[in-house]
Amino acid sequence: MIPNQPDELSRRQLLTSLAKSALGVSLLPLTGPTVAHGADFVPNRPRAAKSVIFLMMSGGMSHLDTLDVMGKKKDVLGKTEAISTSATGMQLSANLPKTAQQMHHIALLNGMNTTQGAHEQGQYLMTRSYIMRGTIVHPALGSWVVRLAGKRNSNLPGYVAISTDPNQAAGGFMGAKYSGVPIGEPGQGLQDSMRPNSVTEADFEKRLKLADSMNKQFHTLVSNPSIREHNNLYSDALRLMRCEDLKGFDIAKEPTEMQELYGKSRFGQGCLLARRLVEHGVRFVQVTLGGWDTHYDNFTAVPARAKDLDDGLAALLKDLHRRGMLNDTLVVLGTEFGRTPEIIGEHQDGRDHFPQAFSCLMAGGGVHGGTFYGKKDDKGGKVVEGLTTPQDLNATIGYALGLPVDQVVISPSGRPFTIADKGKPITALFS
Repeated sequence: MIPNQPDELSRRQLLTSLAKSALGVSLLPLTGPTVAHGADFVPNRPRAAKSVIFLMMSGGMSHLDTLDVMGKKKDVLGKTEAISTSATGMQLSANLPKTAQQMHHIALLNGMNTTQGAHEQGQYLMTRSYIMRGTIVHPALGSWVVRLAGKRNSNLPGYVAISTDPNQAAGGFMGAKYSGVPIGEPGQGLQDSMRPNSVTEADFEKRLKLADSMNKQFHTLVSNPSIREHNNLYSDALRLMRCEDLKGFDIAKEPTEMQELYGKSRFGQGCLLARRLVEHGVRFVQVTLGGWDTHYDNFTAVPARAKDLDDGLAALLKDLHRRGMLNDTLVVLGTEFGRTPEIIGEHQDGRDHFPQAFSCLMAGGGVHGGTFYGKKDDKGGKVVEGLTTPQDLNATIGYALGLPVDQVVISPSGRPFTIADKGKPITALFS
C-alpha cells in the first residue's frame, strides 16, 4: 500500500522534533540525498579507520577452541591446547599458531553475549544490530557504513561481500544502492565486468545510446523510485567497467609468494582480495568462512576450519601492517554465537549452540593491540566482566570510523533506526 504522503511527512516531522528535543539526536531521512564522506555529521571521535574488513565466521565458532582458552579448565578445553602469543601474558588456541604471532595487533572481545541461538537469526543480529522481523529487512552493517560515511572511491562499490550469501549483504530498506556487491569466488573477481572481445567499443557505444534512448522514453510514461535506482546502478556499473581501479578485483596480479602467504583456500584468497579492495578505496568488505557448526566431531572439524582462518587472518594483519594500512583499516572477526563448554560424547565430542558467551576480535583502526575486553568464568560459559552485545560491537565499529552512532535514519515506513540500535561503543579499546 502506498502511504498517504502528507500523513507520512507529518509523522517524520514529529519524529524529528521529538528526537531533537528529547533524545538529543538528529534524523536523516532515507529519501534525502547521500551525504558524501559524512560531511554533514559530527563524528563521535576523530576518524582513525577509513575502511573495515569484517570476517564472518558462519556457523557459530567455538570460542573455547580458538580465541578464549586462557585460564579455562582442561575438561572444558578437551583436546584443545593453549599457546603463548606475541602479546605478553596472553594465550590463544594452538589451532591458531600464526594468528598468535600477530596478537600484539589484536584486541579480544571475550564478553560477547547474544539473545539469538539460531543461525539465521544470530547472523542477522550480528550483522544488522536488530532482531529479525517479518515486516522489515534492516540494512546490513556495510550498508550503514556506506550510508553514513560515503564512498572512499566514487568509481568502486562502497561495500563488497566475498563468499557471502547476498541476502546477508542486502541493503534492506535502504535499497540496492547500499547492498554489498557479491563476489562468489575471490579468484574470479568481479564477473561480467569487462566488455566482450567480440563487441567493439563503437558497437558498445551504439548499444548504450539505444538503451539510454529507450529508457528515457519509458521514464516519460512511468515514474518509479525502484526504476531510477536500477538506472543509477546501471550507470555505476558502466563507470566501473571503464576505470583503472577495476584491477583491484584481480588477485592474479599479486605475486605468487603473496598468494601463498594468504593460503590457497577460498577464505585466504578472500582476505587477499579484501586487502586489494581496501587499498583501492572500498569502504567495507565482508569475507565469510563457513563450516563452524560443530555439533559433531568438534575436535576434527575446528582445526580444519581454523587452518584456513589462521592463514588468512594472520597474513592479512601482517600484510596491512607492512604496507602501513593497519591503522587506517579496522579488521573485525565476528560470529553469530559460541559453542557449549560441555563436550557431547554421544556426538563424537561435539559442541552445541551457545549464545550466552562467545568471543570476537578487533585489530587495526586505532584499536589497542595485545589486549582483551570482557571475561568469562573458568568454564567459558558465563560472562563475568564486560558483557558485550552484537549491537555494542557494531557501535564500536562505527566509533572507530568516526561515525555518529546515534544518527537516526528514517525508513520508508517512517520508523527510526540507527547503525547499532541501542548499542554503546567500547571506547576503552582505542588510543
